[in-house]
Amino acid sequence: MTVVIQKSPNRLARLPTWFSHWLGYRASPPPKRPDYIIWFWSFVGAFGALSILQAIFGHAETFVGRNVPTIIASYGASAVLCFGAIEAPLAQPRALVAGHFISALIGLCITKLFSLSPDFENLRWVAGSLSTSLAIVAMQMTATTHPPAGATALLVAVNDDVWAISWYYLPVVLLSSTMVLVVALLINNIQRRYPVYWISPSAPPPPPPPAVFAPAKMTEAAVEAREDVVEARELAEQRV
Repeated sequence: MTVVIQKSPNRLARLPTWFSHWLGYRASPPPKRPDYIIWFWSFVGAFGALSILQAIFGHAETFVGRNVPTIIASYGASAVLCFGAIEAPLAQPRALVAGHFISALIGLCITKLFSLSPDFENLRWVAGSLSTSLAIVAMQMTATTHPPAGATALLVAVNDDVWAISWYYLPVVLLSSTMVLVVALLINNIQRRYPVYWISPSAPPPPPPPAVFAPAKMTEAAVEAREDVVEARELAEQRV
């Protein structure tokens, strides 16, 4: 008996094509693009995303009044992944958004603890190293590894501008990740595809069942021929 395992359909397939296209869904694998197409859209995407971040944090009164840095430096590295290596697991939305947020939270918590010491300024290097190390482990445990996020944890301890905004760092990081993701969805889906997955990669298709070769049925002629051989052998034995 052969058991047929049906692959669960992608939930994005239920949406209209004009909408699901910009969320990375394709009914069939997209064609391979020439290198110059990839280079062009990588440049456009990275330039656009980083420019938008600096425009928001450098000109919006809400952020200027709080002395928020014009850009969190770790997002320069995120741009490399999200526009230059868009198929890499490290560049997918879950890793981008959750990786930065988890790292920022850990960086703040660890550095806040060290700030209770009167010798805090001399211990910043320990806070930064510990924050990044714990962030790496946390991202591994939550399947949200995003290499640039290591710097997001480190900046809290070593950058005075980031340390000065304190807990306001969390919404800044969350907004930065969201804006990079939005630009990536728009630019990368013009002639490419992003993301490859949103939460987790699709399970690989099950292996084909092993081939079973059933014995061929004997035809009537073969049966008669076999019976003739048996009868001839019996007659020969009787004569002997």
